[in-house]
Amino acid sequence: MTSITRDPLLAIAKGILWFLMVVMAVAAVACVVAAPVVFFMRETIIAELTQEAPGLGFTQFILAIAAVCLFAAVLLALLFRIFQLLKQIVDTVGDGDPFVPVNARRLTQMAWLTLAVQITSLPVSAIGIWIHNVTEGAGKDVEIHSGGVDGNGLLLMLILFILARVFRKGAEMREELEGTV
Repeated sequence: MTSITRDPLLAIAKGILWFLMVVMAVAAVACVVAAPVVFFMRETIIAELTQEAPGLGFTQFILAIAAVCLFAAVLLALLFRIFQLLKQIVDTVGDGDPFVPVNARRLTQMAWLTLAVQITSLPVSAIGIWIHNVTEGAGKDVEIHSGGVDGNGLLLMLILFILARVFRKGAEMREELEGTV
């Protein structure tokens, strides 16, 4: 197949994907580091919260903040992997050979990872709602939604599963065509 490595759109996509992967990795590390820091700085956090929300169960609140940090790290790691798989697909497009079985597997993995993001975001939403409720909305400028599964994420998952089948079929058809020539 011919190489299309000079395509500016592919170069831009690769640059954006590299940037997103770096951001996800740095943010995931920051969240992992932040979780234990919350425990070491609990007196400072409790002092702040006492002014904002007296009567709050501070131990539970500290645990909730640490849990959000850890769940966020998992979400960021999942997103990192999705971007990594997408970059690998973009690389095969740049090589001029996107309809290969490995890309079908990558798209399927991306679909499952998208589902994992949806599932992992549920406890984060629940904790966020709990924090908002126990602080009685102390930070009035913070908007919180009811949580739950995102319809856009489910649509993305469906599209990825369908594209995986398209790529799988495309790879099969190409192999059959090459076998007949």
